[in-house]
Amino acid sequence: MARRVKKAPSVCTDLPLDTADVCAKLHLLRQLLGSCFGPTGRLKQVHNNIGGHVVTTSTSSVLLPAISSSQPFVNMIKTSILNHVSRFSDCGLFAAVFCLALIERAKRSALRESVAVKVNRHLLGLCTRYLQREDCGCKVKLDFCSIHNLITLARSVISSKPACVLTESETLHLSKLAVQAFLLTVPCDNPGTVSLGKTVTVPVEGHSVLHSAVFPGLLLGITDVFCLSKVDNLNSAPLIMVLFSASLAGDLCELGDGTIEVHPGADTDSQILDQLLELGKQAVKDEVKLFVCQKVIHPVLQQYLKSHGVVVIERLGISLMDPLIELTGAQPVATLHTTIPAKAYGKVRGLSIRQFGSNTMLHLHPYAESAICTMILCHRNETMLSELKVVCQKTEHVLRLTLREPFALLGGGCTETHLAAYIRHESMNEVTEIASALGCSQTEYLIGVEGFCCSLESVVTALEHNNGNSLVDLTHAHHWTLSADVMKEQMEDSFAFCGCGLVQTSSSKKWTYINTKYTEFAPAPLSRDTILQPCVLDSFTAKLNAFQVAVETANLALDVRYIIQDVN
Repeated sequence: MARRVKKAPSVCTDLPLDTADVCAKLHLLRQLLGSCFGPTGRLKQVHNNIGGHVVTTSTSSVLLPAISSSQPFVNMIKTSILNHVSRFSDCGLFAAVFCLALIERAKRSALRESVAVKVNRHLLGLCTRYLQREDCGCKVKLDFCSIHNLITLARSVISSKPACVLTESETLHLSKLAVQAFLLTVPCDNPGTVSLGKTVTVPVEGHSVLHSAVFPGLLLGITDVFCLSKVDNLNSAPLIMVLFSASLAGDLCELGDGTIEVHPGADTDSQILDQLLELGKQAVKDEVKLFVCQKVIHPVLQQYLKSHGVVVIERLGISLMDPLIELTGAQPVATLHTTIPAKAYGKVRGLSIRQFGSNTMLHLHPYAESAICTMILCHRNETMLSELKVVCQKTEHVLRLTLREPFALLGGGCTETHLAAYIRHESMNEVTEIASALGCSQTEYLIGVEGFCCSLESVVTALEHNNGNSLVDLTHAHHWTLSADVMKEQMEDSFAFCGCGLVQTSSSKKWTYINTKYTEFAPAPLSRDTILQPCVLDSFTAKLNAFQVAVETANLALDVRYIIQDVN
């Protein structure tokens, strides 16, 4: 008889943010994620206790799923940040560090949770309205007639992931490739609804990053190079191709569900093979030059097609089906029991062979205008290549976001310091009215404002990992970094530009260390006549959403009264 154990009651935690264990775990999470932030962020190696793959990364979309926690508060923040990253690809670490800083500041200030939530929500609205204004001092309009800012934006995303281990020249090379691939996926002269294309990434291990390249069209891996030497006129347009989504292996199990009636003495294998060869004969008759199958092709059918000068590719895989359909216009054939309809055939302009180390690729050139391209991504080892593939896919997504809103925000911490100075200045103008509207005292409101601004500035200080000091200038409120061994009096000789590269040092400028008291001021707009270009940019759309996610998640955490856990 099975032993029965009485069900244990659920565990209820009252005011979880007053619990030392919860606060310690949130603080540890903030330290862990903050130490990964920025171009000089430290890498993390995550390994399961019972073995398995070792993850080396500083990317939030890879790091957060690899971290497991039994604490619901930690999991709630993880889920919120990962949801943001899945939709916008960038600013995940910013959102996490800012969110955790808001929670810590609110608890440290002893501000009532309800007041902190209201003040945070009000200041989020103030930030959002300012960032969406045309005269916003930390926003840059992207001009698609010039790719300079697009390359800067791509470079900022790639350089912020140190696990890729790239030199300056490699970072610039990949940034240009990312922009090239992005532009190739934007269709031109298409009337009606515009549908963006796709970049297919092919990783190649063991080669220099500088060997990476982008090609219009599709590159497919092949093993039998010798068969191509028997094919005539590979570059004569158009070349007819056919695509099968059904297996052509000749197995009964591939014929679908249902009951199969077989007459006594019938040779099913021969009958299926005869049907496959009929398809091959029709393809040869219709002058097909490229025969592709998502799954397996029977060896006899392969031999027949190759003997008639047809290029055969099997095991294409489901991930390449859509790009191939869009490139060629083919309609996948899902059965082997009927003749191939004429409308199922696709076209390519030509075929060619490209060699990348030991990888042999068949290059399908698009017959008509196509928004499909292939990025060959090279790196020296598997770990770096894995991280680089993730980063390049995120870079492509960030560039696509610029089509929705053609703006970028100043990077290098300058947007955060600028916003903190702006909020402090704006909040002082109508303290009485706003405090009354929020239902709190003026003192509580000002404490909430200071906590919000200090949280923004703590994100900036998280960019520094070499014991340097972070400063803000008292003119434009941009971020400056001072090496640990340099005195404040020597700072004019120690740096030439701010974090984003738009503000140059001068003898008239004054600085103060971040997270120190300074007289509030309105950040001065940058001169329109400046010829300087920003050297670090952040995605406008991604960062704006990251602001909202960070504040709303922090408010949700501050608003939690109980945690109820089923421990059975």
